[in-house]
Amino acid sequence: QRRSLAPSQLAKRKAGDEDEEEEEEEDWRPPTGRKRQKAAAGTESGECYQSPFRKPLAQLTNRPHCLDSSQHEAFIRSILSKPFKVPIPNYKGPLGLRSLGVKRAGLRGPLHDPFEEGALVLYEPPVLSAHDQLKIDKDKAPVHVVVDPVLSRVLRPHQREGVKFLWDCVTSRRIPGSHGCIMADEMGLGKTLQCIALMWTLLRQSPDCKPEIEKAVVVSPSSLVRNWYNEVEKWLGGRIQPLAIDGGSKEEIDRKLAGFMNQHGLRVPSPILIISYETFRLHAEVLQKGSVGLVICDEGHRLKNSENQTYQALNSLNTPRRVLISGTPIQNDLLEYFSLVHFVNSGILGTAQEFKRHFEMPILKGRDADASEAERHKGEERLKELISIVNRCLIRRTSDILSKYLPVKIEQVVCCRLTPLQTELYKNFLKQAKPVEELKEGKISVSSLSSITSLKKLCNHPALIYDKCVEEEEGFMGALGLFPSGYSTKSVEPQLSGKMLVLDYILAVTKSTSNDKVVLVSNYTQTLDLFEKLCRSRRYLYVRLDGTMSIKKRAKIVECFNSPSSPEFIFMLSSKAGGCGLNLIGANRLVMFDPDWNPANDEQAMARVWRDGQKKMCYIYRLLSTGTIEEKIFQRQTHKKALSSCVVDEEQDVERHFSLGELKELFTLNETTTSDTHDKIKCRRCVNGHQVRPPPAGSDCTSDLSQWQHCADRRGLQDAVLRAAWDAAVTFTFHHHSHEEQRGIP
Repeated sequence: QRRSLAPSQLAKRKAGDEDEEEEEEEDWRPPTGRKRQKAAAGTESGECYQSPFRKPLAQLTNRPHCLDSSQHEAFIRSILSKPFKVPIPNYKGPLGLRSLGVKRAGLRGPLHDPFEEGALVLYEPPVLSAHDQLKIDKDKAPVHVVVDPVLSRVLRPHQREGVKFLWDCVTSRRIPGSHGCIMADEMGLGKTLQCIALMWTLLRQSPDCKPEIEKAVVVSPSSLVRNWYNEVEKWLGGRIQPLAIDGGSKEEIDRKLAGFMNQHGLRVPSPILIISYETFRLHAEVLQKGSVGLVICDEGHRLKNSENQTYQALNSLNTPRRVLISGTPIQNDLLEYFSLVHFVNSGILGTAQEFKRHFEMPILKGRDADASEAERHKGEERLKELISIVNRCLIRRTSDILSKYLPVKIEQVVCCRLTPLQTELYKNFLKQAKPVEELKEGKISVSSLSSITSLKKLCNHPALIYDKCVEEEEGFMGALGLFPSGYSTKSVEPQLSGKMLVLDYILAVTKSTSNDKVVLVSNYTQTLDLFEKLCRSRRYLYVRLDGTMSIKKRAKIVECFNSPSSPEFIFMLSSKAGGCGLNLIGANRLVMFDPDWNPANDEQAMARVWRDGQKKMCYIYRLLSTGTIEEKIFQRQTHKKALSSCVVDEEQDVERHFSLGELKELFTLNETTTSDTHDKIKCRRCVNGHQVRPPPAGSDCTSDLSQWQHCADRRGLQDAVLRAAWDAAVTFTFHHHSHEEQRGIP
């Protein structure tokens, strides 16, 4: 008989049912009839009935073995790990063809497209035939090396050529077995940008589809460390993090250098180290413990002496690739030139003794105005041989290229007559000190060197030698009475110096007639002190940079001065401290107040304003005291620059201006000439002391160093500022080579 399963009936039966019936499930139907009776009998006999819906429990006979901590951690991580999921809600797209951290399969390829318009390709793999392509190992096939488009888009044509030259040299493709070169472009042609492009390319790619180098070191003057850092940031835009060391304790610097040298691998965090020459020399031991892929020496003419400690420290650095940057590789003599070439490519010119015997002596003898025809011929042959060797690792472009991109530059050498006080002091010194007797065969003694310094300071202003007159030092005994009564050094008196008088006129006319800014350059900090006194008396706003200023502050004041909103009118610059590499495009007029024996120092200082970013016409004034030692120094510069033109610029028609004997006539005063230099260069463009344009028929247009444009009297001056100062103390003016004709200016 079927039992009802209604809820009310189930509730009634529940109280009277047996214990085993309480455990039966509500949806289970017990067997009927004979089967039910049989099941009941089985229950009464003590057997336990099990539901067919329940599985019997398995008895555990073994305890779980104990896991160690590493196995347990691995087990837990396997539980917690989840497969990669694109973190975009409801994303149902593909997960990509390659997994994270897995090397891409397939053929190797260049880092950048070599066939893109404007691409700068440094290396192109050889073209293979179809048969060779089948045989070549795909994992070893060379690829194109292409400069990053971020840089190649801003490189000018001459800079693209320079980057290709640098890469060929450091990868030993120009000279097998040699990995160095000299970047000898003149100032303002973008040597820094070219070297940044080289470093970035070597750090990222090579024909083997991997970085060519791991690390690079840039060594520069201390004033340019921050400038290099800013340039890397400017052109690479955060793609790389250079390490610039421009100060700190010895322990801190050692720690940073050790960290830099310990970096290895494909992705070095800070692959570029920027450091000054002084810091490098003091901490060379740390840098010599490892290897560096590339070293770049900015203003590399500091390595002209192979015996100094800086040269030795850099030469011992473990690096095969060396790039030396110098706009003036020849400064004084060919032996210094040899030191630079020997540093980047050791052995290509032989030893120093071999170089001196085979190249230097014949070339210098042939350049002397008193040389015989045979000596000249031999000198020219050895010069051609030297050029053919060095040109394989030296690239040189002149600033004429900039005429396409920059405004006109007019460089003028202004000869200023001495004041009566300066003339009397000068003659009195020559009578008492007698430096001519101590100058023997071009060898300058200590007393002669001191005499040169005294005369140079006297040409700047009598105030610079006033203390010597008070103490009655040699050459200045009884000179105190020549000064005006009541004279004091507390205030500057421009009328006592010919050059200071001209400078006062130039500044006054510039300030009153234009919004131009002026850079004043001198070799002496004492002269800068006089400039400060003059500026305070005239109420000119100014800034000053010399050796006492910290490196960090230098970069700050340069940036402030270049700002168009900056109120400063004058930037005073010590040529020793900041004459190299600074960018002072905020000014467009520069006054070189005194000459240096080394023409490179003057050239470097005068290139501060005519650079990339300059928008105004530039005027360079080189002030010389007429008939004095300053003109002799300038003539010596001419001789050295003529030698540099022959060796570096390969100019064949540079005239032999002065014999070596004439250059020894330092300690004389020519009171009758308008310009001693003009007399010696035998200018044929002037008739009766006046400029003639064009030059008379049959005149020698290659005189004047082949780069002087013309001489001028007052009527021929195009510069209104200098014309206003003419009547003060100017006796003569040279117009240096400018870019007027190239720009179509009459």
